[in-house]
Parts: sequence; C-alpha cells; structure tokens
Amino acid sequence: MAQSKLQSKPKKEHKPNWRHYSFTTVGPIDDYLYSILPKRDSVLEEMENYAAKHDVPIVGPAVARVLQQLAMTINAKTVCELGSAIGYSTIWWAQAVGEKGRVIYTDGDPKNAERARGYFGRVGVANRVTLHTGDALEFLSEQKEQFDIVFNDVDKEDYPRVLRLVPSRLRKGGLFITDNVLWSGRVAQKNPKDGYTKAILEFNRLLYASKDFYTTILPIRDGLAVALRV
Repeated sequence: MAQSKLQSKPKKEHKPNWRHYSFTTVGPIDDYLYSILPKRDSVLEEMENYAAKHDVPIVGPAVARVLQQLAMTINAKTVCELGSAIGYSTIWWAQAVGEKGRVIYTDGDPKNAERARGYFGRVGVANRVTLHTGDALEFLSEQKEQFDIVFNDVDKEDYPRVLRLVPSRLRKGGLFITDNVLWSGRVAQKNPKDGYTKAILEFNRLLYASKDFYTTILPIRDGLAVALRV
C-alpha cells in the first residue's frame, strides 16, 4: 500500500513590520492632513477653487508647503519650473526665494500664463517671476546657467527626456523635484498599457539608478520625487 506523501504548507511571505501594509494616507488620513494646514493667502485659496472648478492641475497646499520648505532648506535663489499652469506652485517658490530670488515660469498655454501673471501681481511676487510661454523642454535645453532647483511637472511622457537635460543645469547640492511619480497608484500595475505610466516607471527607475542624484520618493498626494544633485 503506497504511503501518501504529506504536502508541506506553503510558507507565508515574511513582511517586515517597518512597512505599514495596512496604513495609507488616503481617505480620512488625507482629510486630516489637509485639515491641519495653516490658512493660506486668499489669492492662493482662490486659485485652489478655480483649479477645482475648471479641472486645472495644481500641486495643492500640502505638496506646495513641502516645495517651499525644501527651497528654504537649501536657501534656493533660482528655480526653474517646468509646467506651471496657472502659477500656483510658482507663487510658493517665489515666496521662498525672497526679493532677490528668481523663478522661471513655463507653460505652453498663453491663457494660463496671462492668468498666472494676474495672480503674481496680486500676491506681490511679479518682480521675482520670469514668464516663458512655449515648450518647457526646449526652453530648458537652451539654458546655460545652473539652477538651485528644477521642478518637473510637464507632460508625463516627457519625464525621461527631462531627466537627461537636468544634471548639467542644476548645481551640486541643488534639488530636482518631480510631481506625479506615483501616478494615482498606476505605477503598481504589473503590465501597464498606457504610455504615461510606462514613461513614469522608466523615469523613476532611471532617477534612482542615476549617479548624478540621491533620490527619495515621498508618498504625499500623487508622489513627489526629491533628488539631490551630488
């Protein structure tokens, strides 16, 4: 009589306790994070309402505070912003660099640029912002100076191209910061089909592998990559 072989139970995958598998910052936690933010300038709140009503992409106040804090941390005086829309994050940068600082605004839509110009004047930072209407990558490729910060928020399929342009245009110790690097969670898909997700996945992989940067992705809002130029 043949003996039945005992089948061993599959081993459970060990998950380190320093990874909070059951915890995310969506839903009530996200509501809490936004609820404790200090009150903002009335113009910024107006811009937030306009963006929500007209579906204009902005980083929002939680991420904007991170951007401003990072700029203040390295005493940034020059910021090149790639993809500025109505100028919401531009204002946070301009406030961070101070009266003698300079922020370059770029956007392909002249109507966005005109609206942004009005906001800059009302907030009192117009003299710190240089507006460029047109292709942001073409503009960056023409720059000879090295910035303290380059902020990347262009069309997502262009992210890998931006990475190739930035190192020579960012000073050592400067920051290369990129929005939307978690892409509403689509980066976790096993076989993404859309070009935007594929481009972001390629960008994230290349950024972490780059010897020019020391990189961390912060899982705030839609993911913020902060890369120190080394």
